[in-house]
Amino acid sequence: MEACTGLFAGTPNSNELVVIQGHDEPKPVKNLDGQLCEICGDSVGLTVDGDLFVACEECGFPVCRPCYEYERREGTQVCPQCHTRYKRIKGSPRVLGDEDEDDVDDIEHEFKHEEMLQGNMTHGDSEGNSKSKPVGLAKVNGELPISSHSVGEPGAKLDDKEKVDEWMLHQGNLWPETDASVDPEKAMKEPLSRKVPVPSGRLSPYRMMVVARLLLLLLFFQYRIFHPVPDAIGLWFISVTCEIWLALSWMIDQLPKWFPIDRETYLDRLSIRFEPENKPNMLSPIDIIVTTVDPIKEPPLVTANTVLSILALDYPADKISCYVSDDGASMLTFEALQETAEFSRKWVPFCKKFSVEPRAPEKYFSEKIDFLKDKLQSTYVKERRTMKREYEEFKVRINALVAKSMRVPPEGWTMKDETPWPGNNSKDHPSMIQVLLPHNVGNELPCLVYTSREKRPAFQHHNKAGAINAMLRVSAVLSNAPFVLNLDCNHYVNNSKVVREAMCFFMDIQLGNGIAFVQFPLRFDSLDRNDRYANKNTVLFDINLRCLDGIQGPAYIGSACIFRRKALTGFDSPKTSKRPSMVQVHSKQDENGEEASITGEDKELLKSEMNDENKFGKSILFMNSALAEEGGVDPSSSQEALLKEAIHVMSSRYEDRTLWGYEVGLSYGSIAADTLTSLKMHCGGWRSVYCMPKRDPFRGTAPINLTDRLNQVLRWAVGSLQILFSSHCPLLYGGRLKGLQRIAYINSTVYPFSSIPLLIYCIIPAICLLTDKFITPSVGTFASLIFIALFISIFASAILELRWSGVSLEEWWRSQQFWVIGSVSANLFALLQGIMRALPLGRVNTNFSIVSKAPDDVEFRELYAIRWTALLIPPTTIIIINLIGIVAGFTDAINSGEHSWGALLGKLFFSLWVVIHLYPFLKGLMGRQNRTPTLIVIWSVLLASIFSLVWVRVDPFVLKTKGPDVKQCGISC
Repeated sequence: MEACTGLFAGTPNSNELVVIQGHDEPKPVKNLDGQLCEICGDSVGLTVDGDLFVACEECGFPVCRPCYEYERREGTQVCPQCHTRYKRIKGSPRVLGDEDEDDVDDIEHEFKHEEMLQGNMTHGDSEGNSKSKPVGLAKVNGELPISSHSVGEPGAKLDDKEKVDEWMLHQGNLWPETDASVDPEKAMKEPLSRKVPVPSGRLSPYRMMVVARLLLLLLFFQYRIFHPVPDAIGLWFISVTCEIWLALSWMIDQLPKWFPIDRETYLDRLSIRFEPENKPNMLSPIDIIVTTVDPIKEPPLVTANTVLSILALDYPADKISCYVSDDGASMLTFEALQETAEFSRKWVPFCKKFSVEPRAPEKYFSEKIDFLKDKLQSTYVKERRTMKREYEEFKVRINALVAKSMRVPPEGWTMKDETPWPGNNSKDHPSMIQVLLPHNVGNELPCLVYTSREKRPAFQHHNKAGAINAMLRVSAVLSNAPFVLNLDCNHYVNNSKVVREAMCFFMDIQLGNGIAFVQFPLRFDSLDRNDRYANKNTVLFDINLRCLDGIQGPAYIGSACIFRRKALTGFDSPKTSKRPSMVQVHSKQDENGEEASITGEDKELLKSEMNDENKFGKSILFMNSALAEEGGVDPSSSQEALLKEAIHVMSSRYEDRTLWGYEVGLSYGSIAADTLTSLKMHCGGWRSVYCMPKRDPFRGTAPINLTDRLNQVLRWAVGSLQILFSSHCPLLYGGRLKGLQRIAYINSTVYPFSSIPLLIYCIIPAICLLTDKFITPSVGTFASLIFIALFISIFASAILELRWSGVSLEEWWRSQQFWVIGSVSANLFALLQGIMRALPLGRVNTNFSIVSKAPDDVEFRELYAIRWTALLIPPTTIIIINLIGIVAGFTDAINSGEHSWGALLGKLFFSLWVVIHLYPFLKGLMGRQNRTPTLIVIWSVLLASIFSLVWVRVDPFVLKTKGPDVKQCGISC
C-alpha cells in the first residue's frame, strides 16, 4: 500500500471522504468527467455552453454550480482545497470583488442569483412550484429584509454512530478512540464547579493603589478644608461640599469590589452524573418565560428568533417548557408564534444535528464565517442552504403578518373560525392560553405555550413584574419545573449549553440548595462601532457583578437569569454547610444513598404556609405543585383541568388580597423590580452566582438612540429611588445581608443623588472663568504635589482595575463619559421626581415604558435620530455655559496681559475636561447632518443671551489697571 498523501477526514456511515492535501504537495487537476460534487454529493453538471463545469481552474476540485454560487455569495469565495479565490464563470452572477474581472461577456446574468440556483435545486413545493411568493409588501416597522429563494428539502437524520462521532468531533477530539477516558466514579465525587480567584499579581497592585488613592484623598481634603479662598468663600464651600460627596460615592462604589472572583463549570461531570447510559435522564426540568408587550416596538421576528433559540437548546427537549407572555394581547404575536412553532419542526433538528451556534436563525445566517470549517458531514452544506431558504420563506410569512396588522378592521380582528379575537382591547380582555407545541412521547421539540393574562381597568397589572408572576403560576400548574429562566423577547440564547452551565451550580448536592439564582451577562448586537452611549455596559457585567459574586452574589438585572422556583415562591434559604474537598454525590439521594425527602415536621410546616390563601391565592392545584419536592405536576390531572386552572391563576383578581408581589414572586412597588427582588432574596439568606462562560450566553439589542438611552437610565434611577424611599431601604432592611453586600445595594439606590454635586461641579469651571475667581488659593509646591499625585492615582487605579477585569480602556472611558451625561440629565430628573413623590408635591408619572427593539433598514439610523425630551436641556446648558466661559476667559487674558495666562490655563483645563466628558452627547445632539432640532436651538439662543448679559456685566474687554488710583494722587503722582 502506498503512503498516505493527506489527512483523511469523514464519518464511517456516510458516503463522504475528503482528502486534504499537504501544503507542499502538488494539486493536480482531476478528471471531473462523471464525478460528484465533493460538498453536496450532486452531479457536477455542465456550463451554459454545454462543457463540463469546473469551479476552480487551479486544482479542479469538483464542485457543482449551486455550491459554487452559494460559496461565492455566502461563504469565503475560495476553493475548499487550494484556497484560490473563485473567479466568475460565464452565466454566474457578479459578487463583491468581481469588479476587475471584465473578461466574462454575459452582462445579462450578472445579478440573477435566483436563476443560477434554481437549475439544480430540488424545490419543496409539491405542485410544480406553482405557488408564487407574496410580492409588493410595503416595508413596515418590524420587518427584516428578505430575499427571494425557493424552498428545498430537509436533509436526512444522522444515525446513532454519526451522532456520537459528531459529538466527539465537537468536543475537540478527531477520533472517538483517542478521547481520554473519564473515570465515572471519580467524576461522581468531584464538584461540578469551582471558584477561580483573580491572580494576586493582578489584584494586589490594584488594592494597593486604591489604598494609596484613599490616603491622598485625606491629604487633599485636609488642604482644601484648611485653605479657604477669602474672595470666593461661597464658591470654595460649594466645591468642597461637592468633592466630599463625590469622594464618598467613590468609596461606597469601591468597597464591594475588594473580592472579585471567576467561576469554572464542568459540563462533562454534569453529564456523567445526571445522564447515565441506559438510564432515565436525571437533569432537572426548566421553565422558560419570555415577555413581550408591543409587537411594533418588539417586532414578531425578533421574538420568534428568541423563541427558536430557546427551543433549540442543548438540553433534553422533554425537560424544557417555553411560555411566551403576550402582555399586549396582540393577534399578530399569536399568529407569529404559530408560524414559529411550525418552523421550529425544521430548525430545531437542524441545529441539534449539526451543533450549530448561535441557534437564533437571523444571527446564524447573517454571520460571515467559514461555515465549512469543522463540518465533515457531506449533507451539511446542502441542508444549510435548504434551511436558509426555509428561513427566508418564514420571514416572508412573518412580514406578511406584520403588513396585515397595519390595516386594523373597524370591527376588530377575527380568528380563522370568524370569532372575534379576545384581545382586541389590550387593556380589557380575558385570559388566553394555547399550547402550540405539546410534550409528546418521542417528540424532539420542547413545549411551547402562548399566554396572555387577563387585564381589567379596575385592577393594577404591575407591568413586567406582574406578567412574570402570572407566568410563574401558570408554569407551576402546567409543568412546575424547579427552575425558571426569564428572558426579554429581544434577548436570544447565544450559547446552547447555558442551561447546563446553570445546572452545574443548582445541582450541586452540598451548596446548590442555597443558590436562589444564576445571573448571566448580557452582550449586545447592532451597536455603533464606538459604542457612543456605553450600551455594552462592560463595567457592570465584567467588573461590578464579578465583584459581588465574591460576597453574596450579583443582583438580578431583569433578564438572562435562571431562578430556583422555591426562592421565587417566597421561602427562605436553607442553612448550608461548607462543602468538603471531595464529595460523594448520589443523584436525588441523601448521604446514605437513600431517597432524600423532606422530614414530616418540615412538610407539615410547608403545608401550613402553603395553605394560607392570603399568601398564595385560592388555587389548591398551584399550592400542591409548589409542595412537590422535585417539581412536576400530578399525572392524574387532565389537560383540560390544567388549562382551566391556568386560566384561573392568571386572572386579574387572583392576586387581590394576597402577598404576590410582596413576599411571593417578583416584587412590586418599584420600577426596578429586579433589584428589589434580589435584595429580598439576599436578605432571606439566599445567595446568587454569576456565571460567565467563554461563549456569550445571551445576546440582544440595546437602544442606540440618545433619547431612548436617557429614558432607559431615567427609568432605572427612578426605580432605585423608589426602593430607597420605601420600607425596603437597604440602609435598614434585612438581617441576613452581609456588610459589603448591603453597601453595594446602598450604592445602587443612592447613586442618583450624585447628580446634584456633579451638575454643580460641571458649572463651576464656567463660573470661575466668568468671574475671574477659582475654587483654590494660590498653591505651593506641597499642594501641587498632592494634586498631581491624586490625579495620577485616579488613572492608575482605573488602569489596574482594567488590567484584572479585562475591560478595555476605550470601554471604561465611554462608561465614564456616559456616567457624567446620565447624571446631569436622567439621574437629575429622577431625583426631582423622587423628591416630589416622597414629599409629596404632586403626582409624577413613572409608568413603565417600552424601548423600541425594531431593527432598522438603514444602518444606525436610530443613532442619529433626535427626539425632543426635557432630559436634553441640562447637558445642553452645561455645554453652552462652559463654551461661553472659555471665550470669556480668553478675552479676559488677552486684555489683562501676560501675567493672567498662568491662572487661565488651570481654569481652561477644568472647563475643557467637562466638555470632553459631554462630547458624545454633543455629537448625538447634532445628528448625522449636524442639524440640531429647532427647540434645542431656541433654548441655546435663550441661554446664550442670558449668559451674554453676565459677560457684559463682567466687562472683559475693559482694561483692568493694577496701578494707583488717579482720583487719590492725581496726574503728577
